[in-house]
Formats: sequence, structure tokens, C-alpha cells
Amino acid sequence: MELNDFDFNLSPHLIAQSPDPIRDNSRLMVLGINDTFIEHRKFSNIIEYLKKGDLLILNDTRVIPARLSGEKEGTKGKIEVFLLRKRSNDKTTEQEWEVLFKPAKRVKEGTIIIFSGGLLKGRVIKRERESGIVKFESKDDFSDIINQIGRVPLPPYIKREKTVNNNINPIESMDKQRYQTVYAQKEGAVAAPTAGLHFTHSLLEEVKKKGIEIVFITLHVGRGTFQPVRVKEITRHKMHKEYYEISKDSAQRINRAKEKNKRIFCVGTTTVRALEDSAKAGKVVPGIKSTDIFIYPGYKFKMVDALITNFHLPKSTLLMLICAFASAGKTNQQGIDLIKNAYQKAIEKKYRFYSFGDAMILL
Repeated sequence: MELNDFDFNLSPHLIAQSPDPIRDNSRLMVLGINDTFIEHRKFSNIIEYLKKGDLLILNDTRVIPARLSGEKEGTKGKIEVFLLRKRSNDKTTEQEWEVLFKPAKRVKEGTIIIFSGGLLKGRVIKRERESGIVKFESKDDFSDIINQIGRVPLPPYIKREKTVNNNINPIESMDKQRYQTVYAQKEGAVAAPTAGLHFTHSLLEEVKKKGIEIVFITLHVGRGTFQPVRVKEITRHKMHKEYYEISKDSAQRINRAKEKNKRIFCVGTTTVRALEDSAKAGKVVPGIKSTDIFIYPGYKFKMVDALITNFHLPKSTLLMLICAFASAGKTNQQGIDLIKNAYQKAIEKKYRFYSFGDAMILL
């Protein structure tokens, strides 16, 4: 399979720049894989496609405000630092992080970067092209300061002005709430698990009342989400590793449901990747791990029975995963064609695409 097999044309005006004012009021395309049907609903109607005994798997990662605007000590040259992953240092006021620099040409090992007038200071201890490692020192708790001065790491296709009349853009302030699921708990992601953005507390209560079990796992979405596939032959693409954690209790509940032939509904590609990476001999193995699993057509799914997801970028690894899921019981090309047809229907009906866009459920 080649990269162009996963291409499609999308008008820029269909790329959602902001979320629907009401989370579960977004649109929902329902795609039946085996009997090939398409329905057009609201996300709040998703409860109708779940039944008692099903398991709904949610990713409880929490997005950190990972974009930091700083100045070089001395020259005051502007530098943006994008937090990627915390290293082993667990001190609250002194931490090391893997980061991206912009512009990287202004940075070398030993460079001191000052943030927010000295509230936070970082020293570059390693530099490799656009990335590196920064040792941060803060006057107060690092996490508290980041939440105070950091900006939401929105994908590059969502455009925001930094300020309005020298004040924080109110839309960007809103992003801190809406580019986060209502059940987000564990800090560490630099991108949201966007399929979960449509759920509300009241909808989750409806799910529970119907007898559907909710299970939480954690996968911290990394920069690989934004990395395009650049190789013509997709099997040569290498994924960035992402941290995930599945507790013993969550694994037991998933395995028990699987033994009883209950359906496993994954909310988002992140939960799919964590479950499939952890599966051994038909069971989820608990633990804290990193995964670089790459799922594309031809992959045999072990744990997932249904998938709730957003509409993804052309030529992206996320689109490839969706095509792989649609290929179950079919040829690879049939699965790809099924998704391409569904995406064309979405374009014709003016669904909103990507992170703040509408959703799809594959049954």
C-alpha cells in the first residue's frame, strides 16, 4: 500500500476552527462495516447504539498547556518551547523535559530561556536540530506555573491569534476547557484524544444507567499526532513512542467482558492503540509501557469491536488505522474504499473535520 491510497480532497472551510457550543450536539455519522449502511445523527444519539453489557473504553489523559513563550537571557530573542515529555526528574520546582524549539537556530546547549519575567527559567542541556532537553527551574510548583503561563497546544490547522488588544484571546482561553475531555485526569498529553471531546457528564450518566460499563485507561498523546507520513510505502513509516498505562482493575474488567463476548467500544484511536499493544493471547496485560504500534490495513484486531472517532487528515496514520478497522472481513482495498466513500458522504453533507469537528462510529 502506498501513501496516496489514503489521500482525499477537503475544502479548508470544512476544517473546524472551534468546537460546537454544546459538546454532544456535534454530528455523528454511523457506519455499519459488515452490512454497509450510513446514518446521520447527533452525538447525543450514540446511546442508541450501545446496549447493556457493552464496555466503553475512555482515555483519561489530560492535555498540558505545552506551548511556552520565552526570551533568551541577555539578547531577549523570542523563543517558543513546546513541551513533549517529562523525563525522570519528579521534583516540583526542578524538572527536565524533552522539547521542541522555534526557531531552533537561536538555541544551543547552555542557552538560558526566561519565561514570564523569571517565573520560570530553562537551561538547554541538549540540542538536536529542532528538539532537545531543557532543565527547568521554577519559583513555585512547575505544574501550577505551566497551567498559568502555558498555551494550549492546538494542532497547526487550527488558527488562533495570540492576543486581542494585548490581552489573552478569549477564544484561546476557552480552548483550555474545550480542548480537554470532561473526564481528563492524568496530565501528560500534548494533544487531546479528540473523540472523547463530544461526551458530557450527563451523557456519561445515561451510559451508566443503561448498564454500559465505563473503563478508563491512559495514553498520553505525543507529537507523533502532528507528524506527517513522508514515505511512499507506508510500511516504512516509524511511529513515535507514546506512554500508556492500563491498571490491573481495568485489564480485569476488559478481559472479563471479552470472555463473556461483550462488545468493546473504544473511544478514539488512542484507546485502540493501547489495547491492541497490550493484548497477549487474547487478553489485555496491565502495566505501564510505551508503544510505537502502527496499525494499517491488514492488521488483525484482537480486542476492539467498535470504534468512536473523529474525521482524520488525509495520508495520516489515524486514517490508516480507521481503514484497517473497516477492512475486517474484507480485502484491504475494500476497507479503504468503504472509508473513502464515508468521508465523501461527510464532505457532501458538510460535516466538520479534524480535532474540533464531528464524529463517526464504526460498528
